[in-house]
Amino acid sequence: QEQLVESGGGLAQPGGSLRLSCAASGFALNTFTIGWFRQAPGKEREGVSCISRRDGYADSVKGRFTISRDITKNTVYLQMNSLKPEDTGVYYCAADNNPYRFLRQCVLSETLFGTWGQGTQVTVSS
Repeated sequence: QEQLVESGGGLAQPGGSLRLSCAASGFALNTFTIGWFRQAPGKEREGVSCISRRDGYADSVKGRFTISRDITKNTVYLQMNSLKPEDTGVYYCAADNNPYRFLRQCVLSETLFGTWGQGTQVTVSS
């Protein structure tokens, strides 16, 4: 059974950093497109970053967030620097197992991702 488990969320001050982890079981992350999405209170879920053959980032996080993959640990990370209060929300990782899309630039569209984690809360506040 394919499963994703997020961790690493918590409270950070504006300008601070957090690193989120997305650990997979039941499949190998190095052949799946992995995406990070977030949902702020009262708002719709939005795409943050994704990794396939090429990384992708939402404009709001470019230059501040970095996505990476550790094949040996079957884990994808989201390093978040220069955090802002508007980065607050529940962060989800998700997997797209389509092999053709994996070979292309990833796309942050929720409908492409079929396996989701339960989320981890990130709060940025002073």
